Amino acid sequence: MTFESGRRLTVDGVRISELAGRSGVPATTLRFYEQAGLLPAERSPAGYRRYDESDVRRLAFISSGKSLGLPLAEIRDLLAVSDQCSTVRERLRPLVAARIADADRQAAELSAFAAQLAKVLDRLAEESPEGGCGPDCGCLASTADPGVMCTLSDTDRDARGEDWRALLATVTAREPIPGGLRLTWVADSELAANVARLAAEEQGCCAFFDFSLHLNPSALVLDVRAPAAAADLVVSLFGAQA
Repeated sequence: MTFESGRRLTVDGVRISELAGRSGVPATTLRFYEQAGLLPAERSPAGYRRYDESDVRRLAFISSGKSLGLPLAEIRDLLAVSDQCSTVRERLRPLVAARIADADRQAAELSAFAAQLAKVLDRLAEESPEGGCGPDCGCLASTADPGVMCTLSDTDRDARGEDWRALLATVTAREPIPGGLRLTWVADSELAANVARLAAEEQGCCAFFDFSLHLNPSALVLDVRAPAAAADLVVSLFGAQA
């Protein structure tokens, strides 16, 4: 079974750490997939998760669905009929069509935003008024503030939210900080890399987020800050503080 990394994976009753290492899918994500009912695992007499070739095929199927931006609920529905390719294709076609519609809508929104920025740029080229900035000087947009605009489509936002939930499944503490939320995990370098990657992807589509990541021998800490207008999005993605 070939994964996106190009590595070939053959297993025969391996443990979760081995499957994570060979597939490139973090163990935290594998545990989340099990909790979500996508990747059930057998248990050894000692209680360790064990995976075989059928689980590898399921994981490849999940990874393929994620690459299309499908929410886990839709991937779970497709997994239920994955023994019939014709049925999967029949169900997948409208999902992909919806993704195309989302992408087209997103492109239209970005085009409108670019046009708005172009108008601001034109105003900035005009002669500057005397004195300080004012409401009509052109330095600030006079239309609705795009400062908390997210460039992801609804489907992409759902998929990104599921990615965060996979990582947040092992959070040990949430606490408020000025302008945001502090998330704490047990120290883990692999987890830190995954949190950093996802935070970078999040900031790429929602530039108003401010992330600060700190790893020490006892804890991994992520500070998330955002404008007050994005408070609901912070709660939606990262949960409310305990």
